[in-house]
Amino acid sequence: MDTLKISVLAILILFFSCSKGKPSVEKKWYKGNLHTHSYWSDGDEFPEVIMHWYKSNGYQFVALTDHNTLAKGDKWITVPEDSIYQNAFKNYLKTYGTNWVNYKIDSLNRIQVKLKTYNQYKTKFEENNKFLILQAEEITDSYQGKPIHINATNIEHKINPQGGHSVLNVMQNNLDAVAKQKEELGKPIIAHINHANFGYAIGLEDMIALKNEQFFEVYNGHPAVNNSGNDEYISTELMWDYINIAYIENNKPLMYGLATDDSHHYHRKGSTWSNAGRGWIMVQTDILSPKSLINAMETGQFYASTGVELKDLSFKNNTLSVEVKADKNTTYKIAFIGCKKGQVEPEELFSVEGNKASFVLTKNLLYARCKITSSKLHKNPIEDLLFENAWTQPYTYTE
Repeated sequence: MDTLKISVLAILILFFSCSKGKPSVEKKWYKGNLHTHSYWSDGDEFPEVIMHWYKSNGYQFVALTDHNTLAKGDKWITVPEDSIYQNAFKNYLKTYGTNWVNYKIDSLNRIQVKLKTYNQYKTKFEENNKFLILQAEEITDSYQGKPIHINATNIEHKINPQGGHSVLNVMQNNLDAVAKQKEELGKPIIAHINHANFGYAIGLEDMIALKNEQFFEVYNGHPAVNNSGNDEYISTELMWDYINIAYIENNKPLMYGLATDDSHHYHRKGSTWSNAGRGWIMVQTDILSPKSLINAMETGQFYASTGVELKDLSFKNNTLSVEVKADKNTTYKIAFIGCKKGQVEPEELFSVEGNKASFVLTKNLLYARCKITSSKLHKNPIEDLLFENAWTQPYTYTE
């Protein structure tokens, strides 16, 4: 009996020793874009070409978010007669070959091409823990002519626009539809509000009144979405601050900010075209999977960028610390922005010129976030947003 007890004790000691000695999985930063269009709606390129561009340019995950559709079933497109698109098709055919590309010439001598579905094109590009394609949709709705668009990421079934009797009601109905699919499928799905200032359709009051929403585009790379606002309407960044001031006061979860491309145009480039590579998010998590990415995003473990890359980002013991992966001959302004309790306006709380800074949150602050502005010009800017930036998520004081 004593021998048995000793054996069991030895096994337990060995088990717990091995458990304690097992190294934890190191979290990595994964770069991705959650707003992308293709020939499946109003983009001007094939999904394969788009995925190749993102994968070749250092992205680890992408979501095609075509309007009110998923890349399922049969869809044929007619290649536009413009030589740009004709030559692009020739390159597409040359790259992927006749065994992959299904096309025909119609009675009017036009080229028609059958688009590849999500399940087809992802097999060419996905690699375990290297590149992931998320199935998604831009739910495209409106109210009295005002565009109201919401992206749903990692869905399985198309979600039809829900409509409603006001801007707020339309938004909430569509968000509820996304939440319903998430609950029914029991899988991680997120929705985010797109380009609030597009057509100046979505007001601050509408955003503040939303229920159960955590994500919002603080930057969208389409040239027509008015990120900067104007004399009458505030910028999306300032809107983000006002939303969080109201959310904290009303005990709602924080609103997190995304940067996205909203890319449509892959052949003509410049400030009047909606191109790829303008804005993205960097998510910190252990593995590259839909569940891991979404779980990290839901806890704010990501930042948004239009070019600035962070070497380190942490929030420990109420201290928000950032370090920029600095480029040569480039300067950086690191500004901590937040709002004091009892106040209703955001302000710059502290700033430094350099590539590293920390800020201690105190009890008298509602929240604080960090914005890094580079002296480096954006390669393909829109509006008056000429320099590369990065935005951390907001943080609140914890006891």
